[in-house]
Amino acid sequence: MPSKVLFAPVAFAKFEKSQTLPAKFERLLDQTGLEKIVGGKKTAVKMHLGDGLSYSTIAPVFVRTLVRKLQGWGARCFIADHDVINRKPDERGYTESILGCPIVDACGMTGNYMYEKKVSYKSFEVMDVAGEIHDADVLIDFSHVKGHGGCGYGGACKNIAMGCVSHRTRRGIHGLEGGLEWDKEKCIHCNQCIESCNHNANEFTADGIYSVFYHNCTYCGHCVKMCPTGAITTTGLGNQYEAFQEGMALSTKGVLETFAPGHVYYINVLTQITALCDCWGLTTPSLVPDIGIMASDDIVAVESACLDAIKADDLIPVGLPLGIELKGEGHLFERIHGKNPFVQLEALERHGLGTRNYELITID
Repeated sequence: MPSKVLFAPVAFAKFEKSQTLPAKFERLLDQTGLEKIVGGKKTAVKMHLGDGLSYSTIAPVFVRTLVRKLQGWGARCFIADHDVINRKPDERGYTESILGCPIVDACGMTGNYMYEKKVSYKSFEVMDVAGEIHDADVLIDFSHVKGHGGCGYGGACKNIAMGCVSHRTRRGIHGLEGGLEWDKEKCIHCNQCIESCNHNANEFTADGIYSVFYHNCTYCGHCVKMCPTGAITTTGLGNQYEAFQEGMALSTKGVLETFAPGHVYYINVLTQITALCDCWGLTTPSLVPDIGIMASDDIVAVESACLDAIKADDLIPVGLPLGIELKGEGHLFERIHGKNPFVQLEALERHGLGTRNYELITID
């Protein structure tokens, strides 16, 4: 049987408030069945709060709509993300007074509150479920859909796999792609690798040598992607994006196992769909026109529906850097990043987390 995916489209018939996406989102929430689940329960809303100059994360109006609805159903909810203090979410309009509930670091104020679980996949041996997520009764996976340099696509799976865990876990997942190597002869010391690092993990020494502080490094690959001369490359497993996606699926499974059946729900926002992850701390123009919001109790189904809705034929050229063109065949994200985004869905399905067979139900 196909899983049901609710869809609130941006397309509208009249210039009326009821036809806007926030209004449709509220009607979508009424169809989710969450009213029967969240009453009196500690409910974590996991979302990405952005960083730096990013402005493509989920707009506060949608977060406030969700929080108000959950609270109306009796939920004791909070917003969670990782590294909240350093991300300064208030600079992008994410405050308790605006959203209507607390904003917490998923791993606690010190970043050290977590529960360890064994994984044992290649070099990814253990993972840590963030303590505040682990202790919640219900998880609302509230994700912004976009492209991703490491796996092609970032949505509901990435929001859990990389956002509901510790820095050690993120480092372990990214480590499946390989380590880092610097070529002194190719380096022009432009500092783009340093400026693109969100974890203060790299520097040039007084002698001009590129140095990585691996305690902080998460192997996110920002420095690799930003280097204009190819002086920084991945080593070891080397660009094993399939292994990276498998690691994300295993991390997601580890987090979801902490919740009772039916106590996790997935909401994906398909607006300002950009080429890069929100963790870059910047926002580029949209790749395609806004699509709407999709929701389901099946993570694989909602991710499948989102990817199916994003089409290369709808590409807005300004969404890519000047001089960059789509390459090869496949999904739009694959033609940008060279990585098949459906690999992560296949991994999720293989681990019993859902089905790619879905029925789309449009909310008028």
